[in-house]
Amino acid sequence: MQKINVVLFGILLLILSACNQTESVESKMDSRPNFLFILADDQAFSTINSLNNSEIKTPNLDKLAASGMNFSHCFNQGAWGGAVCVASRSMINSGQYVFATREGLNKNQTWGETFGKAGYETFLTGKWHNGNKTALRSFKYAKSIGKGMYETFHPKDGKKPGYVRPTPENNTWDPSDPIFTGHWAPHVNDIVYDENGNKKMGPTYTVKQHTSELYASNAIDFLQNKATDSDNPFLMYVAFNAPHDPRQAPKRFVDMYPTDTIKIPENFVSEHPFDQGDHKLRDELLAPFPRTEHQIQVHRREYYAIISHMDEQIGRILTALEKSGKANNTYIIFSADHGLAVGEHGLLGKQNQYDHSVRMPFFIAGPAIKAGTQTDALIYMQSVFATTCDLAGIEVPEIVDFPSLKGILDGKEEKVYDAVFGSYRHFQRMVRTEKHKMILYPHNGNQQLFDIEEDPKEMTNLINDEKYAGVKDKLYAKLLVLQKEVGDTLTIRIR
Repeated sequence: MQKINVVLFGILLLILSACNQTESVESKMDSRPNFLFILADDQAFSTINSLNNSEIKTPNLDKLAASGMNFSHCFNQGAWGGAVCVASRSMINSGQYVFATREGLNKNQTWGETFGKAGYETFLTGKWHNGNKTALRSFKYAKSIGKGMYETFHPKDGKKPGYVRPTPENNTWDPSDPIFTGHWAPHVNDIVYDENGNKKMGPTYTVKQHTSELYASNAIDFLQNKATDSDNPFLMYVAFNAPHDPRQAPKRFVDMYPTDTIKIPENFVSEHPFDQGDHKLRDELLAPFPRTEHQIQVHRREYYAIISHMDEQIGRILTALEKSGKANNTYIIFSADHGLAVGEHGLLGKQNQYDHSVRMPFFIAGPAIKAGTQTDALIYMQSVFATTCDLAGIEVPEIVDFPSLKGILDGKEEKVYDAVFGSYRHFQRMVRTEKHKMILYPHNGNQQLFDIEEDPKEMTNLINDEKYAGVKDKLYAKLLVLQKEVGDTLTIRIR
Protein backbone atom coordinates (compact mmCIF):
# COMPACT_ATOMS: atom_id res chain seq x y z
CA MET A 1 0.00 0.00 0.00
CA GLN A 2 2.81 2.35 0.83
CA LYS A 3 4.45 1.59 -2.50
CA ILE A 4 1.18 2.42 -4.30
CA ASN A 5 0.93 5.78 -2.47
CA VAL A 6 4.51 6.61 -3.43
CA VAL A 7 3.75 5.83 -7.07
CA LEU A 8 0.57 7.92 -6.99
CA PHE A 9 2.45 10.79 -5.39
CA GLY A 10 5.10 10.59 -8.11
CA ILE A 11 2.44 10.68 -10.82
CA LEU A 12 0.84 13.70 -9.15
CA LEU A 13 4.17 15.51 -9.13
CA LEU A 14 4.63 14.79 -12.84
CA ILE A 15 1.16 16.15 -13.61
CA LEU A 16 1.79 19.31 -11.57
CA SER A 17 5.15 19.77 -13.26
CA ALA A 18 3.58 19.43 -16.70
CA CYS A 19 0.89 21.95 -15.77
CA ASN A 20 3.52 24.41 -14.55
CA GLN A 21 5.46 23.97 -17.80
CA THR A 22 2.28 24.58 -19.82
CA GLU A 23 1.58 27.73 -17.83
CA SER A 24 5.17 28.83 -18.38
CA VAL A 25 4.87 28.36 -22.14
CA GLU A 26 1.52 30.12 -22.26
CA SER A 27 2.87 33.02 -20.21
CA LYS A 28 5.47 33.59 -22.89
CA MET A 29 2.78 33.95 -25.55
CA ASP A 30 2.03 37.64 -26.09
CA SER A 31 -1.74 38.13 -26.08
CA ARG A 32 -1.60 41.66 -27.49
CA PRO A 33 -3.37 42.13 -30.84
CA ASN A 34 -1.75 41.83 -34.26
CA PHE A 35 -2.11 44.48 -36.97
CA LEU A 36 -2.42 44.04 -40.72
CA PHE A 37 -2.25 47.43 -42.44
CA ILE A 38 -3.09 47.39 -46.16
CA LEU A 39 -2.45 50.58 -48.11
CA ALA A 40 -3.48 51.32 -51.70
CA ASP A 41 -1.91 54.02 -53.86
CA ASP A 42 -4.18 56.62 -55.53
CA GLN A 43 -7.46 54.92 -54.61
CA ALA A 44 -10.35 57.38 -54.35
CA PHE A 45 -13.01 56.90 -51.68
CA SER A 46 -15.71 56.21 -54.30
CA THR A 47 -14.25 52.91 -55.49
CA ILE A 48 -15.82 50.35 -53.13
CA ASN A 49 -18.74 48.50 -54.69
CA SER A 50 -20.80 47.92 -51.57
CA LEU A 51 -20.30 51.43 -50.23
CA ASN A 52 -20.64 53.80 -53.13
CA ASN A 53 -19.95 52.44 -56.63
CA SER A 54 -21.99 49.67 -58.28
CA GLU A 55 -19.81 49.92 -61.40
CA ILE A 56 -16.65 48.49 -59.80
CA LYS A 57 -16.12 44.94 -58.54
CA THR A 58 -14.43 44.73 -55.11
CA PRO A 59 -15.81 41.59 -53.38
CA ASN A 60 -13.00 41.24 -50.83
CA LEU A 61 -12.97 44.89 -49.83
CA ASP A 62 -16.75 44.69 -49.59
CA LYS A 63 -16.44 41.83 -47.07
CA LEU A 64 -13.74 43.63 -45.13
CA ALA A 65 -15.77 46.84 -44.94
CA ALA A 66 -18.80 44.88 -43.72
CA SER A 67 -16.78 43.12 -41.02
CA GLY A 68 -15.80 46.30 -39.17
CA MET A 69 -16.23 50.07 -39.07
CA ASN A 70 -16.20 52.21 -42.20
CA PHE A 71 -14.94 55.80 -41.84
CA SER A 72 -16.75 57.44 -44.74
CA HIS A 73 -15.04 60.85 -44.45
CA CYS A 74 -11.32 60.18 -44.28
CA PHE A 75 -8.85 62.75 -45.65
CA ASN A 76 -5.21 63.41 -46.46
CA GLN A 77 -3.85 66.66 -45.02
CA GLY A 78 -1.77 67.70 -48.00
CA ALA A 79 1.61 67.67 -49.68
CA TRP A 80 4.65 69.86 -50.20
CA GLY A 81 5.31 68.53 -53.73
CA GLY A 82 3.74 66.89 -56.76
CA ALA A 83 4.36 63.40 -55.34
CA VAL A 84 1.50 63.65 -52.85
CA CYS A 85 2.13 60.04 -51.80
CA VAL A 86 5.51 60.95 -50.27
CA ALA A 87 3.99 63.43 -47.84
CA SER A 88 1.04 61.20 -47.05
CA ARG A 89 3.23 58.20 -46.23
CA SER A 90 5.59 60.36 -44.23
CA MET A 91 2.62 61.48 -42.12
CA ILE A 92 1.49 57.87 -41.70
CA ASN A 93 4.84 56.75 -40.36
CA SER A 94 5.72 59.79 -38.26
CA GLY A 95 2.21 60.58 -37.02
CA GLN A 96 2.98 64.27 -37.53
CA TYR A 97 1.11 66.97 -39.43
CA VAL A 98 2.16 67.71 -42.99
CA PHE A 99 4.51 70.64 -42.38
CA ALA A 100 6.31 68.99 -39.46
CA THR A 101 6.79 65.63 -41.10
CA ARG A 102 8.82 66.89 -44.04
CA GLU A 103 11.84 66.51 -41.79
CA GLY A 104 10.30 64.75 -38.82
CA LEU A 105 10.29 61.26 -40.30
CA ASN A 106 14.08 61.33 -40.50
CA LYS A 107 14.50 62.65 -36.95
CA ASN A 108 11.85 61.00 -34.81
CA GLN A 109 10.73 57.52 -33.87
CA THR A 110 8.58 55.98 -36.58
CA TRP A 111 5.42 53.88 -36.33
CA GLY A 112 7.34 50.69 -37.07
CA GLU A 113 10.10 51.57 -34.57
CA THR A 114 7.52 52.20 -31.88
CA PHE A 115 6.01 48.75 -32.32
CA GLY A 116 9.39 47.08 -32.72
CA LYS A 117 10.59 48.50 -29.41
CA ALA A 118 7.38 47.20 -27.84
CA GLY A 119 8.25 43.65 -28.89
CA TYR A 120 6.29 43.38 -32.12
CA GLU A 121 7.52 41.54 -35.21
CA THR A 122 7.45 44.30 -37.84
CA PHE A 123 7.19 43.55 -41.56
CA LEU A 124 7.10 45.62 -44.75
CA THR A 125 6.32 44.69 -48.32
CA GLY A 126 5.52 47.07 -51.15
CA LYS A 127 5.82 50.79 -51.69
CA TRP A 128 7.69 52.72 -49.00
CA HIS A 129 8.83 55.91 -50.78
CA ASN A 130 10.50 57.44 -47.73
CA GLY A 131 14.11 56.31 -48.02
CA ASN A 132 16.11 53.20 -47.13
CA LYS A 133 17.32 54.55 -43.79
CA THR A 134 13.82 54.98 -42.40
CA ALA A 135 12.78 51.57 -43.73
CA LEU A 136 15.72 49.95 -41.95
CA ARG A 137 14.84 51.75 -38.73
CA SER A 138 11.17 50.87 -38.98
CA PHE A 139 11.05 47.17 -39.78
CA LYS A 140 12.67 43.94 -38.69
CA TYR A 141 11.74 42.21 -41.93
CA ALA A 142 11.11 43.62 -45.40
CA LYS A 143 10.58 41.81 -48.68
CA SER A 144 10.26 43.46 -52.10
CA ILE A 145 10.37 47.12 -51.07
CA GLY A 146 8.87 48.87 -54.06
CA LYS A 147 9.67 52.12 -55.80
CA GLY A 148 7.44 55.19 -55.85
CA MET A 149 6.04 54.18 -59.22
CA TYR A 150 6.97 51.98 -62.17
CA GLU A 151 7.15 53.82 -65.46
CA THR A 152 6.38 51.94 -68.64
CA PHE A 153 8.03 52.39 -72.02
CA HIS A 154 7.15 51.52 -75.57
CA PRO A 155 8.70 48.10 -76.30
CA LYS A 156 10.02 49.29 -79.68
CA ASP A 157 11.51 52.52 -78.32
CA GLY A 158 12.92 52.35 -74.79
CA LYS A 159 12.97 56.15 -74.46
CA LYS A 160 9.36 56.72 -75.47
CA PRO A 161 6.76 56.44 -72.71
CA GLY A 162 4.33 53.67 -73.47
CA TYR A 163 1.41 54.94 -71.44
CA VAL A 164 0.21 58.22 -72.97
CA ARG A 165 -2.71 57.59 -75.31
CA PRO A 166 -3.44 60.71 -77.42
CA THR A 167 -6.11 59.20 -79.70
CA PRO A 168 -7.68 55.77 -80.22
CA GLU A 169 -6.05 55.51 -83.65
CA ASN A 170 -2.43 55.56 -82.48
CA ASN A 171 -2.93 53.87 -79.12
CA THR A 172 -0.52 50.94 -78.90
CA TRP A 173 -0.80 50.57 -75.14
CA ASP A 174 -2.03 47.25 -73.75
CA PRO A 175 -2.47 47.24 -69.95
CA SER A 176 -2.44 43.45 -69.79
CA ASP A 177 0.74 42.88 -71.83
CA PRO A 178 3.90 42.42 -69.68
CA ILE A 179 6.03 43.65 -72.59
CA PHE A 180 5.20 47.19 -71.46
CA THR A 181 6.97 46.52 -68.09
CA GLY A 182 5.74 48.95 -65.38
CA HIS A 183 3.83 46.91 -62.77
CA TRP A 184 4.82 43.75 -64.65
CA ALA A 185 8.55 44.06 -63.92
CA PRO A 186 9.12 45.85 -60.60
CA HIS A 187 12.60 46.68 -59.30
CA VAL A 188 12.68 45.91 -55.57
CA ASN A 189 15.04 45.21 -52.68
CA ASP A 190 14.87 43.50 -49.28
CA ILE A 191 16.12 44.01 -45.76
CA VAL A 192 18.86 41.40 -45.23
CA TYR A 193 21.20 40.37 -42.40
CA ASP A 194 24.93 39.74 -42.70
CA GLU A 195 26.82 36.91 -40.98
CA ASN A 196 27.11 39.02 -37.82
CA GLY A 197 23.39 39.66 -37.65
CA ASN A 198 23.66 43.28 -38.80
CA LYS A 199 20.66 44.58 -40.72
CA LYS A 200 21.13 46.30 -44.08
CA MET A 201 19.40 46.98 -47.38
CA GLY A 202 20.03 44.32 -49.99
CA PRO A 203 20.74 44.90 -53.69
CA THR A 204 18.02 45.88 -56.15
CA TYR A 205 16.64 43.12 -58.33
CA THR A 206 13.84 42.78 -60.89
CA VAL A 207 10.86 40.45 -60.52
CA LYS A 208 8.77 39.35 -63.51
CA GLN A 209 5.52 39.43 -61.61
CA HIS A 210 2.79 42.04 -61.19
CA THR A 211 3.44 44.20 -58.14
CA SER A 212 0.08 43.39 -56.54
CA GLU A 213 0.65 39.65 -56.84
CA LEU A 214 4.23 39.97 -55.59
CA TYR A 215 3.35 41.93 -52.47
CA ALA A 216 0.42 39.65 -51.64
CA SER A 217 2.66 36.58 -51.94
CA ASN A 218 5.21 38.18 -49.61
CA ALA A 219 2.52 38.98 -47.05
CA ILE A 220 1.24 35.40 -47.22
CA ASP A 221 4.76 34.04 -46.77
CA PHE A 222 5.21 36.17 -43.66
CA LEU A 223 1.91 34.93 -42.21
CA GLN A 224 2.79 31.31 -42.92
CA ASN A 225 6.29 31.50 -41.50
CA LYS A 226 7.59 34.41 -39.40
CA ALA A 227 4.21 35.26 -37.88
CA THR A 228 3.39 31.70 -36.87
CA ASP A 229 6.91 30.84 -35.69
CA SER A 230 7.07 33.75 -33.24
CA ASP A 231 5.36 34.11 -29.87
CA ASN A 232 5.34 37.89 -30.41
CA PRO A 233 2.49 39.81 -32.05
CA PHE A 234 3.06 41.38 -35.47
CA LEU A 235 2.61 44.65 -37.35
CA MET A 236 2.37 44.10 -41.12
CA TYR A 237 2.69 47.05 -43.51
CA VAL A 238 1.46 45.90 -46.93
CA ALA A 239 1.59 48.80 -49.38
CA PHE A 240 0.41 48.22 -52.94
CA ASN A 241 1.60 50.32 -55.87
CA ALA A 242 -1.87 49.79 -57.34
CA PRO A 243 -3.89 51.53 -58.57
CA HIS A 244 -1.21 54.13 -59.37
CA ASP A 245 -0.48 54.44 -63.07
CA PRO A 246 0.55 52.78 -65.27
CA ARG A 247 -2.77 51.09 -64.56
CA GLN A 248 -2.01 47.53 -65.62
CA ALA A 249 -3.86 44.32 -64.82
CA PRO A 250 -4.34 40.84 -66.27
CA LYS A 251 -6.68 40.66 -69.26
CA ARG A 252 -9.58 39.05 -67.40
CA PHE A 253 -9.79 42.11 -65.15
CA VAL A 254 -9.55 44.60 -68.02
CA ASP A 255 -12.26 42.65 -69.84
CA MET A 256 -14.59 43.11 -66.86
CA TYR A 257 -14.97 46.75 -67.92
CA PRO A 258 -15.80 47.31 -71.62
CA THR A 259 -14.75 50.85 -72.49
CA ASP A 260 -18.04 52.01 -73.96
CA THR A 261 -19.95 50.95 -70.83
CA ILE A 262 -17.92 53.05 -68.39
CA LYS A 263 -19.92 55.92 -66.93
CA ILE A 264 -18.67 59.46 -67.43
CA PRO A 265 -18.39 61.29 -64.09
CA GLU A 266 -21.20 63.73 -63.43
CA ASN A 267 -18.65 66.50 -62.84
CA PHE A 268 -16.67 65.79 -66.02
CA VAL A 269 -15.50 68.84 -67.98
CA SER A 270 -13.06 68.93 -70.87
CA GLU A 271 -10.61 71.07 -68.90
CA HIS A 272 -10.41 72.60 -65.45
CA PRO A 273 -11.69 76.21 -65.65
CA PHE A 274 -8.45 77.72 -64.33
CA ASP A 275 -4.86 76.84 -63.46
CA GLN A 276 -5.12 75.25 -60.02
CA GLY A 277 -1.32 75.07 -59.75
CA ASP A 278 0.94 72.51 -61.43
CA HIS A 279 -1.77 72.43 -64.07
CA LYS A 280 0.40 70.59 -66.61
CA LEU A 281 2.54 68.34 -64.46
CA ARG A 282 3.11 64.68 -65.29
CA ASP A 283 -0.14 63.26 -63.92
CA GLU A 284 -2.22 65.68 -65.98
CA LEU A 285 -0.28 64.93 -69.16
CA LEU A 286 -1.39 61.30 -69.28
CA ALA A 287 -4.17 62.44 -71.61
CA PRO A 288 -4.20 65.44 -73.98
CA PHE A 289 -6.12 68.66 -73.56
CA PRO A 290 -9.01 69.15 -73.90
CA ARG A 291 -10.20 65.87 -72.39
CA THR A 292 -12.69 63.75 -74.29
CA GLU A 293 -15.27 61.39 -72.84
CA HIS A 294 -13.63 58.45 -74.62
CA GLN A 295 -10.24 59.19 -73.01
CA ILE A 296 -11.81 59.28 -69.58
CA GLN A 297 -13.64 56.01 -70.21
CA VAL A 298 -10.32 54.38 -71.16
CA HIS A 299 -8.56 55.69 -68.06
CA ARG A 300 -11.39 54.76 -65.70
CA ARG A 301 -11.67 51.29 -67.26
CA GLU A 302 -8.01 50.60 -66.46
CA TYR A 303 -8.36 52.22 -63.02
CA TYR A 304 -11.22 49.90 -62.12
CA ALA A 305 -9.40 46.86 -63.54
CA ILE A 306 -6.24 47.32 -61.48
CA ILE A 307 -8.34 47.93 -58.33
CA SER A 308 -10.29 44.70 -58.95
CA HIS A 309 -7.01 42.85 -59.47
CA MET A 310 -5.63 44.26 -56.22
CA ASP A 311 -8.87 43.31 -54.49
CA GLU A 312 -8.30 39.69 -55.47
CA GLN A 313 -4.78 39.80 -54.01
CA ILE A 314 -6.13 41.28 -50.78
CA GLY A 315 -8.50 38.33 -50.67
CA ARG A 316 -5.52 35.98 -50.84
CA ILE A 317 -3.92 37.74 -47.85
CA LEU A 318 -7.12 37.61 -45.80
CA THR A 319 -7.49 33.90 -46.52
CA ALA A 320 -3.91 33.29 -45.38
CA LEU A 321 -4.60 35.25 -42.20
CA GLU A 322 -7.59 33.01 -41.45
CA LYS A 323 -5.51 29.88 -42.04
CA SER A 324 -2.76 31.19 -39.74
CA GLY A 325 -5.09 30.97 -36.76
CA LYS A 326 -4.38 34.58 -35.81
CA ALA A 327 -7.35 36.30 -37.47
CA ASN A 328 -9.44 36.55 -34.28
CA ASN A 329 -6.72 38.60 -32.60
CA THR A 330 -5.80 40.77 -35.58
CA TYR A 331 -6.94 44.27 -36.50
CA ILE A 332 -7.15 44.73 -40.26
CA ILE A 333 -6.92 48.31 -41.50
CA PHE A 334 -7.44 49.25 -45.14
CA SER A 335 -6.91 52.69 -46.65
CA ALA A 336 -5.12 54.62 -49.39
CA ASP A 337 -2.58 57.43 -49.29
CA HIS A 338 -5.02 59.77 -51.10
CA GLY A 339 -7.55 59.73 -53.92
CA LEU A 340 -7.45 60.57 -57.64
CA ALA A 341 -9.49 62.57 -60.16
CA VAL A 342 -9.46 60.22 -63.20
CA GLY A 343 -11.54 62.63 -65.25
CA GLU A 344 -13.48 64.54 -62.61
CA HIS A 345 -13.32 68.33 -62.89
CA GLY A 346 -11.24 67.97 -66.07
CA LEU A 347 -8.35 66.54 -64.03
CA LEU A 348 -6.53 63.22 -63.95
CA GLY A 349 -4.23 63.51 -60.93
CA LYS A 350 -4.36 64.11 -57.18
CA GLN A 351 -2.78 67.59 -57.01
CA ASN A 352 -6.03 69.30 -56.06
CA GLN A 353 -8.36 69.73 -53.08
CA TYR A 354 -11.55 68.21 -54.44
CA ASP A 355 -12.95 65.28 -52.47
CA HIS A 356 -12.10 62.79 -55.19
CA SER A 357 -8.41 63.52 -54.59
CA VAL A 358 -8.11 64.30 -50.88
CA ARG A 359 -10.54 61.68 -49.60
CA MET A 360 -9.91 57.95 -49.43
CA PRO A 361 -11.46 54.72 -48.13
CA PHE A 362 -10.71 53.78 -44.54
CA PHE A 363 -12.07 50.88 -42.54
CA ILE A 364 -10.97 48.86 -39.52
CA ALA A 365 -12.05 45.35 -38.57
CA GLY A 366 -10.89 43.40 -35.57
CA PRO A 367 -11.47 42.38 -31.95
CA ALA A 368 -14.49 44.05 -30.32
CA ILE A 369 -15.22 46.25 -33.37
CA LYS A 370 -18.88 45.86 -34.26
CA ALA A 371 -19.37 44.59 -37.80
CA GLY A 372 -21.27 46.67 -40.34
CA THR A 373 -20.85 49.99 -38.55
CA GLN A 374 -20.12 53.36 -40.13
CA THR A 375 -19.16 56.81 -38.97
CA ASP A 376 -19.29 60.07 -40.91
CA ALA A 377 -16.80 61.70 -38.54
CA LEU A 378 -14.15 63.81 -40.25
CA ILE A 379 -10.75 62.16 -39.79
CA TYR A 380 -7.28 62.04 -41.29
CA MET A 381 -6.05 58.64 -42.38
CA GLN A 382 -2.73 59.29 -40.64
CA SER A 383 -4.43 58.72 -37.27
CA VAL A 384 -3.57 55.08 -37.87
CA PHE A 385 -0.30 55.45 -35.88
CA ALA A 386 -1.91 56.66 -32.64
CA THR A 387 -4.94 54.40 -33.07
CA THR A 388 -2.91 51.21 -33.33
CA CYS A 389 -0.81 52.24 -30.33
CA ASP A 390 -3.97 52.70 -28.29
CA LEU A 391 -5.38 49.36 -29.40
CA ALA A 392 -2.10 47.62 -28.53
CA GLY A 393 -1.64 49.33 -25.17
CA ILE A 394 1.54 51.07 -26.38
CA GLU A 395 2.27 54.62 -25.26
CA VAL A 396 1.81 57.07 -28.13
CA PRO A 397 5.06 59.02 -28.75
CA GLU A 398 4.83 62.70 -27.80
CA ILE A 399 5.73 63.83 -31.32
CA VAL A 400 2.57 62.28 -32.80
CA ASP A 401 0.03 64.92 -33.85
CA PHE A 402 -2.83 62.94 -35.37
CA PRO A 403 -5.15 61.72 -32.59
CA SER A 404 -6.28 58.17 -31.89
CA LEU A 405 -9.64 57.02 -33.25
CA LYS A 406 -10.14 54.46 -30.48
CA GLY A 407 -12.86 56.56 -28.87
CA ILE A 408 -14.89 56.39 -32.08
CA LEU A 409 -14.22 52.66 -32.44
CA ASP A 410 -15.38 52.11 -28.86
CA GLY A 411 -18.50 54.21 -29.37
CA LYS A 412 -17.41 56.68 -26.69
CA GLU A 413 -16.81 59.58 -29.11
CA GLU A 414 -18.70 60.78 -32.15
CA LYS A 415 -15.96 62.92 -33.68
CA VAL A 416 -12.43 64.23 -33.24
CA TYR A 417 -12.59 67.27 -35.56
CA ASP A 418 -15.26 69.76 -36.57
CA ALA A 419 -13.24 70.65 -39.69
CA VAL A 420 -10.25 69.34 -41.66
CA PHE A 421 -7.45 71.21 -43.38
CA GLY A 422 -5.92 70.58 -46.79
CA SER A 423 -2.92 71.99 -48.68
CA TYR A 424 -0.96 71.55 -51.85
CA ARG A 425 2.37 73.34 -52.11
CA HIS A 426 1.83 77.11 -52.15
CA PHE A 427 -0.96 76.76 -54.70
CA GLN A 428 -3.94 75.59 -52.64
CA ARG A 429 -5.43 75.76 -49.17
CA MET A 430 -8.68 74.08 -48.12
CA VAL A 431 -10.98 73.90 -45.13
CA ARG A 432 -13.86 71.44 -45.00
CA THR A 433 -16.65 70.89 -42.48
CA GLU A 434 -19.37 68.27 -42.69
CA LYS A 435 -21.48 70.68 -44.72
CA HIS A 436 -19.20 73.14 -46.54
CA LYS A 437 -15.82 73.40 -48.21
CA MET A 438 -13.72 76.41 -49.21
CA ILE A 439 -10.67 76.19 -51.48
CA LEU A 440 -8.34 79.16 -51.96
CA TYR A 441 -5.68 79.52 -54.66
CA PRO A 442 -3.18 82.16 -53.44
CA HIS A 443 -1.10 82.11 -56.64
CA ASN A 444 -3.91 83.48 -58.82
CA GLY A 445 -6.65 84.64 -56.43
CA ASN A 446 -9.27 82.07 -57.39
CA GLN A 447 -11.68 81.02 -54.66
CA GLN A 448 -14.31 78.31 -54.38
CA LEU A 449 -17.09 77.58 -51.91
CA PHE A 450 -19.20 74.43 -52.06
CA ASP A 451 -22.23 73.25 -50.13
CA ILE A 452 -21.12 69.64 -49.81
CA GLU A 453 -24.45 68.37 -48.51
CA GLU A 454 -26.34 69.79 -51.47
CA ASP A 455 -23.54 69.48 -54.02
CA PRO A 456 -21.31 66.48 -53.17
CA LYS A 457 -19.71 66.52 -56.63
CA GLU A 458 -18.49 70.11 -56.03
CA MET A 459 -19.96 71.52 -59.22
CA THR A 460 -21.48 74.85 -58.13
CA ASN A 461 -19.15 77.55 -56.83
CA LEU A 462 -21.01 79.70 -54.27
CA ILE A 463 -18.14 82.03 -53.39
CA ASN A 464 -19.97 85.11 -54.77
CA ASP A 465 -23.41 84.12 -53.54
CA GLU A 466 -24.46 86.68 -50.93
CA LYS A 467 -26.48 84.06 -49.07
CA TYR A 468 -23.20 82.30 -48.26
CA ALA A 469 -21.25 85.40 -47.17
CA GLY A 470 -21.46 84.39 -43.52
CA VAL A 471 -20.38 80.83 -44.29
CA LYS A 472 -17.41 82.17 -46.24
CA ASP A 473 -16.28 84.32 -43.32
CA LYS A 474 -16.61 81.46 -40.83
CA LEU A 475 -14.67 79.08 -43.06
CA TYR A 476 -11.91 81.63 -43.56
CA ALA A 477 -11.63 82.18 -39.80
CA LYS A 478 -11.49 78.42 -39.28
CA LEU A 479 -8.84 78.07 -41.97
CA LEU A 480 -6.60 80.55 -40.16
CA VAL A 481 -6.99 78.61 -36.92
CA LEU A 482 -6.13 75.33 -38.63
CA GLN A 483 -3.14 76.87 -40.38
CA LYS A 484 -1.70 77.77 -37.01
CA GLU A 485 -2.41 74.31 -35.60
CA VAL A 486 -0.61 72.49 -38.43
CA GLY A 487 2.30 74.95 -38.68
CA ASP A 488 1.39 76.50 -42.02
CA THR A 489 2.99 79.93 -42.43
CA LEU A 490 1.57 80.81 -45.87
CA THR A 491 -0.34 84.10 -45.85
CA ILE A 492 -3.91 83.59 -47.05
CA ARG A 493 -6.43 86.33 -47.83
CA ILE A 494 -9.94 86.32 -49.21
CA ARG A 495 -11.71 88.99 -51.18
